[in-house]
Amino acid sequence: MNIFFTMLVAATCLLLPPNANAQADGKIGFVNLDRIMRDAVSAQRAQKKIEAEFAKRDAELNRITEQLKKQQDLLEKNNVTMSETDRRNRERDFNDTNREFQRKQREFREDFNQRRNEELQVVLERANKVVKGIAEAEKFDIIFQDAVWASPRIDITDKVIKALDDSRATK
Repeated sequence: MNIFFTMLVAATCLLLPPNANAQADGKIGFVNLDRIMRDAVSAQRAQKKIEAEFAKRDAELNRITEQLKKQQDLLEKNNVTMSETDRRNRERDFNDTNREFQRKQREFREDFNQRRNEELQVVLERANKVVKGIAEAEKFDIIFQDAVWASPRIDITDKVIKALDDSRATK
């Protein structure tokens, strides 16, 4: 059956006109979204805006981390010389502080990720508009965002970043 199928495919290919398998000459492009989100000025501004927005909470988490380290060091250092009651009280304080830290850290991560996604979504929407504009202006048939590999010949990422940065400068 495999030989029959192979012969059928070969015969069909011979009967087809030479360009039947080839697509009409189309223009293909590729955009590296990761590079846009890393290199575009608007993406960098969004990242800095988020970092500034969360700097105070990040400093608070760092302060609590230092406090936990000091409490743990004190417990380890004075474990032998402390009374049982004092040791239990300090362990309870440590555990309470640790729980509070973990809760704040979890909330921080969730809030940070949500805000980052919101800000980067704005950049992504603008990038998609720029890509569409370039596609229409330069008569692309298709522009891919995800690819395992793309030739630098069809990579329009630099054009998109430049257009994003230029449009941001005019606003």
